[in-house]
Amino acid sequence: MTADAEIDVRLAGLRKRYGEVTAVDGIDLEIGRGEFFTMLGPSGSGKTTTLRVIAGFERPDEGTVELRGRDVSQLPPYARDVNTVFQDYALFPHMTVQENVEYGLRVKKVARGERRRRADEALELVRLGGLGLRKPAQLSGGQRQRVALARAVVNRPQALLLDEPLGALDLKLRQQLQVELKRIQQELGITFVYVTHDQEEALTMSDRVAVFNDGKIEQVGSPAEVYEHPASEFIAGFVGVSNVLERGGRRFTVRPEKIRMLADGEEADRGATVEEGTIRVVVYAGSVTRYHVELAAGGELIVVSQNLEGGSAEVLERQGSRVRLYWRPEHVFVIEEQTGDQTGSNGGS
Repeated sequence: MTADAEIDVRLAGLRKRYGEVTAVDGIDLEIGRGEFFTMLGPSGSGKTTTLRVIAGFERPDEGTVELRGRDVSQLPPYARDVNTVFQDYALFPHMTVQENVEYGLRVKKVARGERRRRADEALELVRLGGLGLRKPAQLSGGQRQRVALARAVVNRPQALLLDEPLGALDLKLRQQLQVELKRIQQELGITFVYVTHDQEEALTMSDRVAVFNDGKIEQVGSPAEVYEHPASEFIAGFVGVSNVLERGGRRFTVRPEKIRMLADGEEADRGATVEEGTIRVVVYAGSVTRYHVELAAGGELIVVSQNLEGGSAEVLERQGSRVRLYWRPEHVFVIEEQTGDQTGSNGGS
């Protein structure tokens, strides 16, 4: 971030403790205006606590929360220009869809006609136009989550905070709503701060991602930066699947889809690394196959190959066969340089 005017959320020295447990441990973070920003990490990494501190549901023990330059660290949630969408929808079951969406506007004493107009716009935005008279119980899980989103954006908050909002949905619906959420965010131009443990969600929707681990942020960057150039072994293993290797005094990662199997008589590109091994496990997954290859030099690599031709029978027959693998130098990311001659190898993490 460059100019303060372009920063919607700033966290400085943020700490939150629960007894002897430090849930958030000294976080500094800037989120730009209009960004789709995702906080990604495993359970207990501090991402949800950080979101709750931004929302005002928790007060920080140390540090500050600023919204567009205003220190809101000690303000209650209703005094902050943010709304939160939760995994469990939190809709009022006795109200209609229209009444649920209008609720926040009614609390702010917005005139009835204006409430109706803005609620209709919000429902159209989430593609639920015409369902305003239904009750939440008459909707599917995906539709209820859209209502929750419409209710959260109807008063156009400065930032929308989303706490694993798609976690209760099945995979296909979750993937559909990932695309929808990104579309809605781009149409509104509102800053989205999104919490998830799902790497695919983070990579699919985000402008930038912060990877949390043990109460700290290990890396902030675009999805491509975080995936292609992980800053630590933890990130390499958590964001997708990665192989961690030690060779020639270097510890580095290479993604399974970047490794190719050489055909008989085929030569690798100049400058590429070549390893020999034996396929010990074959996992056929429809569009791709995952091969677990035991290396002759020790250790194991996971290799992912698209099933462009042939079917399960052909790929399963490869189990036990000898192969030569190669990858190009630009597909390697060094985690650390080591002293001494390291010749071992570790498998995918």
